[in-house]
Amino acid sequence: MAAWRGWRRWWRREPLFGEAEWSTLLARSPLLAGLGDPDRERLRELSAEFLRRQTITPAQGLRLDAGDRLALAAHACLPLLRFGAEGLRGWSQVIVHPGAFRVEQGRHGAPHEMDTLEVVHEGFEDREGESWEHGPMVLSWADLHTEMTEPEPGRQLVIHEMAHKLDALDGLMDGTPPLPRDWQRQWALDFGAAFAALQDELDADPEAETAIDPYAAEAPEEFFAVCSEYHFTAPELLRASYPAVAAHLERFYGAPPTLSLR
Repeated sequence: MAAWRGWRRWWRREPLFGEAEWSTLLARSPLLAGLGDPDRERLRELSAEFLRRQTITPAQGLRLDAGDRLALAAHACLPLLRFGAEGLRGWSQVIVHPGAFRVEQGRHGAPHEMDTLEVVHEGFEDREGESWEHGPMVLSWADLHTEMTEPEPGRQLVIHEMAHKLDALDGLMDGTPPLPRDWQRQWALDFGAAFAALQDELDADPEAETAIDPYAAEAPEEFFAVCSEYHFTAPELLRASYPAVAAHLERFYGAPPTLSLR
């Protein structure tokens, strides 16, 4: 009997945050406040699972309190509302730097600390975020915090990096997350056509004012990640520019939050 009571207690784990903490987060996070009640409750469950499974590691002296960690977890879980906690498989750490961090160009590895004078060394570049295919997610808190509290159309760092994590689940980061075969085939066709159209637009005029961030033309996986940012922060713009892509993302992520951005 004693063993059974211990087993029961293990399953009835103490909540990681209460109603007050969750309400405070919703009040200061426009994206989360824009969700319907069922999605908010689902997000709350996913956020708790994220905090149980993922280690959040502040770097370079950064301090994150419980509210900061909850905010990070909740925004990271927005892309999982339909996909579920399976999206957390294969990685277990989020490294958070105070601001942009320096990495060697063309490679994924441990970020280098910024120089005092922020000298740009040849062969290195500064980033706000990255996701290693078989390793942690790395984020800039300065960018993340701003985008969580004052989101702008087409900019949501942690959603971009979560899209990469979902993309990598099938063993290949190519802009197509794990999907049923028929859906995957149509996804690849529609995303491929939209990606090619964006590349053609920029090839014709590298200075063109594209409908979405031109960084999306870097690679198919970046196109998926950037479009994911627009799904959550500027869905009308995405629907007008790439209706087939927008339809796939709404099916994959669910309806975007209802919010008004500047």
